[in-house]
Amino acid sequence: MNTQPLHNPVFRRLLTYRVLIVLSYQIIGVVVGWHVYELTHDKLALGLIGLAEVIPYISCALFAGYAIDHHSRRLFGVMACVMLCFNALTLLAVAAGFIVTAPITWIYISIALNGFARAFFAPTYNALFALILPREQYARAAGIGSAAFQAGLVIGPALGGLIVGFISKSAAYGVAAVLTLISAAALLSLRVKEPPPAASAPIFKSIGEGLRFVAGNQILLGAQALDMFAVLFGGAVAMLPAFIDDVFHLGPEALGLLRAAPAIGCIATGICLARRPLDKHAGRWLLIAVAGFGLCIIGFALSAHFLNFWLAAVMLLLSGTCDGVSVVLRSTIMQLMTPDIMRGRVAAINGIFIGSSNELGQFESGVAARFMGLIPSVIFGGMMTLGIVGTTAKLAPKLRRLHLGQLQ
Repeated sequence: MNTQPLHNPVFRRLLTYRVLIVLSYQIIGVVVGWHVYELTHDKLALGLIGLAEVIPYISCALFAGYAIDHHSRRLFGVMACVMLCFNALTLLAVAAGFIVTAPITWIYISIALNGFARAFFAPTYNALFALILPREQYARAAGIGSAAFQAGLVIGPALGGLIVGFISKSAAYGVAAVLTLISAAALLSLRVKEPPPAASAPIFKSIGEGLRFVAGNQILLGAQALDMFAVLFGGAVAMLPAFIDDVFHLGPEALGLLRAAPAIGCIATGICLARRPLDKHAGRWLLIAVAGFGLCIIGFALSAHFLNFWLAAVMLLLSGTCDGVSVVLRSTIMQLMTPDIMRGRVAAINGIFIGSSNELGQFESGVAARFMGLIPSVIFGGMMTLGIVGTTAKLAPKLRRLHLGQLQ
């Protein structure tokens, strides 16, 4: 049997959908951060970007998972692409001066609507992933999917920074809008037979089943909680506009480079793990990788303290290498342990963990930077990540001893 997922044309189209939506989302993310800081010069305003997105995201995510499990796995993904396009066009109108009243308010409204749209992306991808591929290809496909996802994280910020630096913010938002429409077309073009929707059930009872499944599974819960709390405290990306402007005194091109650096490391990891998937000692490797992530974040802060831009970029690249191991292993664990009838709900719950870590982490970073100072707050976050790894290793022994072969 062919064990190369990329030989599957349907999987390639699914990857196209994922990469294009990530490209669009990341362009918007890097440009909005620069846009808000340009208007306010307030670190807390950067943190509020994450809060504005995570509240609607968390509010909607469980219902998104239910909808995808009980209805079309593609319909809601396409609708989310269209909403993201509309939001990009709204931001374009603000940047171009067509909306002049309360521009910051309009920016935060668009960010909030992005949170609603984003709630459908991961459940759509994960549900279709399981329909397209046999189980024996999950580990390799997770590595490929991670590399493709991270490619979007590399190209998106870099492209956004370059477009802002050499053209304008309006042009960057316009490119993001076009990418969302192409992504929607790729999703609509998938030739896959969707199974009949799951039997209708009361919505809150169905969501409760998904929550109980995750809460009762030490390995799945441990892997998701480890990622959530590590990135919640250890993420430094949200504060990069402040580092670029206040510490390094550079422009948006440098911001795009630093935003892309972690993803470059993650791409390299994804490619390696697609070729040589981790099986033995997967749980141990997961814990080591997250600890390495925390150490790299501390190294990034110290590099910034000594005004060494290129060393800071290298530390972010290494943090992405460590994070790539975590992403691939967590994705593989989720795919192997989730029943088909629950994939939308479990992916939505996993998305809440990730969304909480990214967007609440962005808010936490803004608050910590306001009260502790920019560099000390990042060092504190890296140290908290190391403590979280130790706590997880103690409280989740099944995860610590996990071999992926046990889940096949």
